[in-house]
Amino acid sequence: MPSKLQTASLRLTPSTGICCRRAAPFAGKQLQLQLQCQHQRQRQRRPQLSVVQDQSSAGTQIRYSHTHTSHTPKWRPVSVLDDWVSKEARPISLRQLMVFGRSLTESRLISSANYVRTELPTRIAHRIRDMQQLPYVVVTNSNISEVYDLYYTAFDTFRKVKEIKTLEDNDKFCKTINSMLKAHLTVIPKLAMGILECGGLMKSEDLDKFMNTILRSRISRRVIAEQHLALTETFHADWFSPGAKLSDSEFIGEVFLKCVAKDVVERCGQAIHEIARQAYGEDVPLPKIRIDGHLEANFPFILSHLEYIIGELLRNSVQGAVERYQRLPEDKRPQTLPDIEVTICEAPQNVTIRVSDQSGGIPREVMPYLWSFSKGPHTERLLENLAQVPQMAATMQELQVKGGASSGGEHHHTHKTKHGNASYGDSINPGASHGNSLSTLSRRPPNLRLGMGLPLSRVYAEYWAGSLTLHSLEGYGVDAFLQVSKLGNKNEQLTTRASMDAI
Repeated sequence: MPSKLQTASLRLTPSTGICCRRAAPFAGKQLQLQLQCQHQRQRQRRPQLSVVQDQSSAGTQIRYSHTHTSHTPKWRPVSVLDDWVSKEARPISLRQLMVFGRSLTESRLISSANYVRTELPTRIAHRIRDMQQLPYVVVTNSNISEVYDLYYTAFDTFRKVKEIKTLEDNDKFCKTINSMLKAHLTVIPKLAMGILECGGLMKSEDLDKFMNTILRSRISRRVIAEQHLALTETFHADWFSPGAKLSDSEFIGEVFLKCVAKDVVERCGQAIHEIARQAYGEDVPLPKIRIDGHLEANFPFILSHLEYIIGELLRNSVQGAVERYQRLPEDKRPQTLPDIEVTICEAPQNVTIRVSDQSGGIPREVMPYLWSFSKGPHTERLLENLAQVPQMAATMQELQVKGGASSGGEHHHTHKTKHGNASYGDSINPGASHGNSLSTLSRRPPNLRLGMGLPLSRVYAEYWAGSLTLHSLEGYGVDAFLQVSKLGNKNEQLTTRASMDAI
C-alpha cells in the first residue's frame, strides 16, 4: 500500500501546457519519462483546428471544418492561483448595493474599492481553475486559450494591487478596472467560437455548463466593477455632497431603483422596431407591441440586464413575424401582422413579464438546442457570424442602427432628480450617464445572428435569482415568461467550485 507521500494525482493544467502530476520529490526520472511519453501521445491524438477557405464563383467563402488551430497557454506558477482558489467569493444583492451607496462617504468609497480589489482576483481565480480542468484538446483551442491568457493577466494584475487607502489610490485603481473591462470585451465572442469549435471534444451539456459558469461569473465581476466606477464618478461629481442621501435619485451606481417594466418594454420595443426597419426595409409591416396588466409595477434592477433580456425576446418575436410574412406568396400577405402581447403581473415578491406572439413558433429541430451555447443545426454559419464580432458587451446599445447610433439612440429619456438631469442616454441604461457604459466600444450589425441571445438572456435572468422559460406551439407562436425579484433581496447566483468539479 503506497503512502500518501507516494501518491501522485494526475491533473491537466493549461498553466503548464502539459499533463502534470503532483508527486513526491522522490518520484524520480521514471515518472518524468512516463509524463513525457503521455504528453507526446496526447499531442499526437490532438485534432488540429483549421479554417478552410472554399473557392467558388461567388468568391472566397470561409468554411469551418471540424479541426481548428491550437495554442498552448504560457506556463505560470500554480501555487499563486491555489491561494486565491481556496478563498470563497462573497455574493451581494441589489439591496446591499443600494443601501451601501445611498449614503456615500469617502470611507465607504474606500471600503468599496477594497472589496472589489479582493473580490475580482478571487472570482477570476475560480474561473481560471475551471479552465484548467478542461480536457487538454479543449483548453488548447486558440480562442479558449486567448480567454485563458486574458483572465490570467487580469488575475495577476488585480492580485498585485495594494490596499486602497486614499482617494488617489482609488482613482488609480479605477483606471486599472476600466482598462481591464475594455480588454475583456473580446471574451464573449472568443468563448462562443471556442465552445462551438470544441463541440465534438466534450459532451455538449458539459460545455454548456462551463459556458454558463464563465458568463455568470463574468456578469458578477462587471457588476461590482462598474458599480464601483459609478460610485466613484458620483463621489467626484460637482453636485455631490459626501454623506448626503441619494434617496431622491433614480439610480445608485448602476442600480436603477424603480425600474418600471412598462417603460422598459416600450423603449426596447421602439429600438427593436428601428432595428427591424433597417434589416427588412421601411415597407415591411411590423407587429405592434401591446402592453397590459400591472402597468405601474416596478422593482430595483441593473437596467442593462433587463434591457438585454426584453430586447432579445421582442427581437425574436418581431423577426419571426416578419420572416413568416415574407415566406408567404405576395397575394396572400396580410396588411398587418398579429400584435405581440406583453403582460406584466406583479406579485408580493416577484414580477412576471410574459411575451406572447403569433410568429409561427420555434421549429421542432431547433427546440433541443434552444438554450445551448455549444450545439445546434447551424454551427458553421454561427462561427462565420461570430468572426465578424471581435468585441461584444452583451447590451442592447451595441446593436448598430442607421447612422451608426445604438439601438436606442433616437429615444433619449431624461429624468430629473434633485441633483439635476440624469440622462438615460442610449436606450435607458443609467451607466451611460456615468460614462462607464462600455456599449459604445462594441458594435455589431442588428441582423447578425450569433445563436446565443436566448441562452445569454437566461444567464442574465438567473443571475439575480430570476428565471426565463419558453413555451412554443410550432406553427402558431411562442409564450416567453421572465420572472424577476421585486424586492432586490436575492443574492447574485454565483457558481461554486463544487458544481464545476464534476465536469
